[in-house]
Amino acid sequence: MNYIEASGKLASCGQEHLLAYWKELSKKERSALLEQIAAIEPEDLRRCGEALGRDGNVPDSSKGKAPKVARLRGTALLKAIAAGEKELRKGRVAALLVAGGQGSRLGYDGPKGCYPVGPISGAPLFYFHARKILARSIRYGAPIPFYVMTSEANNAATVACFEENDYFGLDPENVFFFTQGMWPGMTKDGKVILDAPGHIFMSPDGHGGLLAALKRSGALADMKKRGIKSVFFFQVDNPLVEIADPAFIGHHVLEKSEYSLKLCAKRDPYEKVGMPMRFGSSYRMVEYTEMTDEQCNRRGKDGELYFKYGSPAIHVFDRAFLEREASKPMPLHLAFKKIPALENGKVVKPAEPNGYKFEKFIFDILPNAKRAAFLAFEQKDEFSPVKNAEGSDSPDTCRADMRSKWVGWLEEAGMKVPPDMPVEIDPVYALDASDIKSVGLMLFN
Repeated sequence: MNYIEASGKLASCGQEHLLAYWKELSKKERSALLEQIAAIEPEDLRRCGEALGRDGNVPDSSKGKAPKVARLRGTALLKAIAAGEKELRKGRVAALLVAGGQGSRLGYDGPKGCYPVGPISGAPLFYFHARKILARSIRYGAPIPFYVMTSEANNAATVACFEENDYFGLDPENVFFFTQGMWPGMTKDGKVILDAPGHIFMSPDGHGGLLAALKRSGALADMKKRGIKSVFFFQVDNPLVEIADPAFIGHHVLEKSEYSLKLCAKRDPYEKVGMPMRFGSSYRMVEYTEMTDEQCNRRGKDGELYFKYGSPAIHVFDRAFLEREASKPMPLHLAFKKIPALENGKVVKPAEPNGYKFEKFIFDILPNAKRAAFLAFEQKDEFSPVKNAEGSDSPDTCRADMRSKWVGWLEEAGMKVPPDMPVEIDPVYALDASDIKSVGLMLFN
C-alpha cells in the first residue's frame, strides 16, 4: 500500500487524520504506518462505530432461567469417562490455550504463561499445562495437539519459553502457536486513536478473537487434517485445570453437544463470574454486571442460590462448530480506558479514560450452539487462577491450592504429609491419586 491508496481508504471511512503527521515521519515510520492502515478493514471500523452507538445498552437478563447442570456420579460418571477415553485413544481431542496476556498485574515483565508458579521448582504456568497434556498423551497412547493463542506483544517470548524448555517434553510437531487479532482504539466520536505520529493504538481483540485467528492461521485446517472432533479450551492463568478431562470430554460427546461448559458453585451471590442462562431454547452467558440484586440472591426450594453456577472459562467445543462460527462476525464489547493519545503533536497519557478498546468474548457464540451441555465441578479441585499480585486469586493462594490438591492425592495413597512440608508433583509423574498408588511409593510418617 502506498500513500495515495492509504489516503483514499481512510477518506472512505472518515479517518484521514491518521496521515496528519506524514511529512514528519521517517521512511521506516511511514512504512510501518502504511502496514497498519493496510491491515485495517473499513467494515471493522464501521462495526466499531455502531458499537459506540450502543454503548451502555445492556441486554435484558430478567427472563433468564438457570440451565440444567449435570453432576456425574456412579454409572453416569463411568459412562462419561469411558466415552472420553475412547476419544483420547483415537486421537480426536485437542487442547486450546488462550495465552495472550502479560504478567504486568503480577509485577512480572513477560507473558503471563512464563510466570513462575511451581511451589518448589518455580516452574512457569506453561510447564503445568504442557506436562498435563503430555501425561494424557502417554496414558492414552495418542497425541493431543496443543494450540496456543498468543498476542503480538508476547508471541516471540512465548515461543522462546517453549524452545528454551524443550517444549516441556512435548513434540514440537504437536504444538501450534498463532496470534490473536488487534483492533484500533477509538474516541467517543469514532476517531481512531494515534498514540504516536506514525502509529495507531491497537489492543488485542479478546479471547473471542480466537475464532478468526484459528481460521486465519490455519489452525482449524490443521485440526481437521488431524481428525480432531473435540477441542478443550482453557485459560493460561489456571494451573489447576484438568486438561482434556475424560469425563468432561465424554459428557460432551454423549450429549452430542457443540459447546460444553464446566461450571462451579459461586463463592458468594455477587462473585464476578459469568452465568449461563436459558432463554427459550437457547443459552446466553450473562455477565455479573447484568444481573439484578434479586437474581443474585434468588433461592430455590432447596435453599441454594437459584443462579448457583458460574463459568471459569473451561469449555469443550465441537470442532465443526468452531469452523461454522469462525466465518461469522462476533459482537463487540467496549471498555472505556485511559489510552495514550496525540494532542497537538505530543503524546499525552490521560488521567481519565478517553477512548474505547474493543473485545470479542468467546461465550458470545453460545446462543448459536444447536446443543449445549453444562457440567458441575468442585472449584477447589480445578480452579485457582493467578490474577492478582496479592490477596485472593494470587500466586500465594494458587500455590496453596496446588499443594492442597497434591497432598490430598498423597494422603489418599496412604501417606502422611507434615503440615509444613513443601509438595510439588510433576503431572507426567501423576495426574491423580491413582497414579501415585500405582507406582508403589514407600509410605512415610
